[in-house]
Amino acid sequence: MNKVVAVVGMAGAGKSEVAWLFEKHGFVRVRFGDVTDQEVARRGLPLNEENERAVREALRREQGMAAYARLNLPRIRAALETSDVVIDGLYSWEEYVFLKDCFGENLKLVAVWAPPATRYARLSARKERSLLPEEAAGRDRAEVEKTNKGGPIALANFLVANESSLDELGRQVEHILSEVR
Repeated sequence: MNKVVAVVGMAGAGKSEVAWLFEKHGFVRVRFGDVTDQEVARRGLPLNEENERAVREALRREQGMAAYARLNLPRIRAALETSDVVIDGLYSWEEYVFLKDCFGENLKLVAVWAPPATRYARLSARKERSLLPEEAAGRDRAEVEKTNKGGPIALANFLVANESSLDELGRQVEHILSEVR
C-alpha cells in the first residue's frame, strides 16, 4: 500500500510549503482546507478568516471533529490507488485517529513548527488569506481550544523546525522522504 503523510502545524508554520515539497517528489496533495473553501463558496460568502472559521466550526459541529478526514477520505483513497499521498492541513486529534484507523502504520505525521512571531509575520505578508497578527493569535487560540490540534503535533513521527530558509526546509523534507519511503 502507498504511504499517507499528514502535515500538521499552526497557521503560518509552513504546512503547505512542506506539502508542496512532498508533491514535488511525486506525492498527490490533498488539501483539507479545500472543503472549507468550497463550502464558503457554496454559501455565497466572501473567502476570509471570519467566514472560513465559521464554516470550519459549523462542519465540525454538524459532522464531528473528524469531519475533514471523513469528507476527504474518497479523495485520499482514489489518489492512493496510484501514488503516495500528502495531506495538507490535518487539524484535530479526531482526524488523526480516524485516519490512523483507516491507514494504520502507512500513516505518518509531520509536524511543522515555527515560533508565533515568525508565523504571524508570514501570515500578514501572504498575498491570499493574509491575517493581521491579532487575527493570527485568535486563530491560534481557536485551533488549540476548539480543534484538539495539540495531540497530532505531539505524536508526530517527524518534526520540521521551519525558522530559516527554504533550502533548509527542503533538506529536512528530503530526510523525511528517505525515512518514509
